[in-house]
Amino acid sequence: MPGEPNEGLTARLLISPPKSADFDDSGWPVCTNIRESLSEGFTFAWYRITVEVPQEADGARLWFETNVDNYGEVWVNGEIDRSTGVIEGINAPQRIELSPSAVPGTKYVIACLVANGPLAEPRGGIFMRFATLVAETSN
Repeated sequence: MPGEPNEGLTARLLISPPKSADFDDSGWPVCTNIRESLSEGFTFAWYRITVEVPQEADGARLWFETNVDNYGEVWVNGEIDRSTGVIEGINAPQRIELSPSAVPGTKYVIACLVANGPLAEPRGGIFMRFATLVAETSN
């Protein structure tokens, strides 16, 4: 968490509040460039965004796709799908289904935890290569 020692992560931490949908991130700086490298060495950071399904995505299968440097977790509305929400390898892309049939006006709070690796000898900072919403419709 910005401004806290170790960016809010401590030994024996049982839960990290920024994953929660109702976490107040209003005091955080706004990230205008997710590709900008942050911090250095062994570091963690949270990226959070609230998205609302637009009318034109009505009924579409809705996905959140991302790729982070180096390890990441994607929490949607405070929950993680452990089969798709955790990166299975360094710098691997992630694709998380938000809805099999999107409903306009539905909001999703997406929180991404990013950590630099390899953990025993991290190189550089952290960033997100991309973060996109994809709406797939059957033709």
